[in-house]
Amino acid sequence: MKAVEVMTRPVITIAAEESVDRAVDLMLTHRISGLPVVDAQGRLTGIVTEGDFLRRVEPAAGPQRPRWLEFVLGAGRLADDYVLVHGRHVADVMTRQVVSVTEETPLKEVAALLMDRRIKRLPVLRDGMVVGIVSRSDLLRTVTRKAADVLSGAEADARIRDGLLAELKTQRWTPASTLVVTVQDGVVDLRGVVFDDRQRRALRVAAESIPGVRGVVDHLTWVEPNSGVVVADDDRGDGEAAADRAG
Repeated sequence: MKAVEVMTRPVITIAAEESVDRAVDLMLTHRISGLPVVDAQGRLTGIVTEGDFLRRVEPAAGPQRPRWLEFVLGAGRLADDYVLVHGRHVADVMTRQVVSVTEETPLKEVAALLMDRRIKRLPVLRDGMVVGIVSRSDLLRTVTRKAADVLSGAEADARIRDGLLAELKTQRWTPASTLVVTVQDGVVDLRGVVFDDRQRRALRVAAESIPGVRGVVDHLTWVEPNSGVVVADDDRGDGEAAADRAG
């Protein structure tokens, strides 16, 4: 699968000149934790996330560092920290170096980027334009859907088997004690012993009549009851003719 198959679209974006309050309002309204920042043409210029606002909870204090570390970092880094805490526009707080993917990026690569970079979302670009966004939750939903598909397939097979067995219980011609029925991906597999070739045909018809059946595989063994001779597959044909040959 590729990014285009799971990405969220359309994408809620914001311009760099918009206010921080506007960004917060958009994130709360749409229940999202990040916003791609785009220019007037829709090209990606940055990203702003909930993490960028956490440092603003106590702006008066600012980030606390040992004095020696502040000396090493220099005034420029301290000035940057001040802007991040007190800036009023998205441009002041956004991350400018953004990791992104294209629509054709395989999901395996998307997942690796999310884990390796320890990020929660990746903008999806087409010629520099934001056309979608892939988040960890998008990948989780994909995994959940696949698991649900497997479960629903197994449930469907179980319903087919149960339906066929219920039907056969109502029929007196059924070789119930020798019959084994399995179903996989809608294909019914019949195994066991029949003593009349007409039972074989009836079992196939019964299986094909169950909703959801995609095919029937016949692994039944036909034993001629009087002689006990096992009739090979090559001898199948008209039931009475085959029985005569067996005798």
